[in-house]
Amino acid sequence: MSDLQKYIKKRTERDPEFAENYEVGYADFRIGIILRQARESAGLTQEEVAKRLQTNKSAISRIENHADDVRLSTIQKYAEAVGTNLQIRLSTS
Repeated sequence: MSDLQKYIKKRTERDPEFAENYEVGYADFRIGIILRQARESAGLTQEEVAKRLQTNKSAISRIENHADDVRLSTIQKYAEAVGTNLQIRLSTS
């Protein structure tokens, strides 16, 4: 376990507010990373995705870096623009 993982574990155990916000923040961060990785796997730049979505590069950057307030329909369009399919899975594990 890394020092960062140890810190997060200890902090979440003693600070319920941190624990709740960490999980939400991490999920948002992870969505942005997944989108960026899909774009990079497709060999596309942010500018190229922006053109496909008829928007500007800063909007794509915002989606990838601040995915906390992105609509599902926007993620679907982004997925199509990079040549992938959006799949959503709910799991109890």
